[in-house]
Amino acid sequence: MGYLPVPLKQLIEHFSALPGIGRKTAQRLAFYILDMPEEQAKGFAKAILDAKTSIHNCKICQNFTDKEICDICDSPERDPSVICVVEDPKDVMAFERLQEYKGLYHVLHGLISPLDGIGPESIRIKELLQRLQNGDVREIIMATNPTIEGEATAMYLSKLLKPLGYKVSRLAFGIPIGGELEYADNVTLNRALENRTEL
Repeated sequence: MGYLPVPLKQLIEHFSALPGIGRKTAQRLAFYILDMPEEQAKGFAKAILDAKTSIHNCKICQNFTDKEICDICDSPERDPSVICVVEDPKDVMAFERLQEYKGLYHVLHGLISPLDGIGPESIRIKELLQRLQNGDVREIIMATNPTIEGEATAMYLSKLLKPLGYKVSRLAFGIPIGGELEYADNVTLNRALENRTEL
């Protein structure tokens, strides 16, 4: 790759640093960008910068939004008595694809993983506890992935919340152990949601 111009090499390096993008795909994307009309390339670059500067966490659920409060938390159609706790915003997207779940969400932005130095204070548990102080919530669904870290986080939160009088349930998993919610098909995810069990 020594014959490539430096800006093209840098573009390939940036693409190959993205998750799931191998070297050949990174090269194809870089060449695709070079073949774009200049205005389209500028629009693409602007979209990246705009997303980076205008997207932040909803002050209620911690999901990504470009407003103070996200559309889900702001919707009068949602049931505020049920909160589905997920690891990251991609999991919210997975549930919203179903168009079945009508409650609210809370995004942890990570899972408890002592081996990686991630304790309860490193994820958005404090924000969840603050939300619960308004007294509207009756059920909290633990929808973390069925991994060791996901199970540890769900159990930690269950032990924290059950003594406070909340019903804490866990998704029933037709989702395989070690699987990722974002890759689950709609039928499997819906069945897991419907057959959740109390912890």
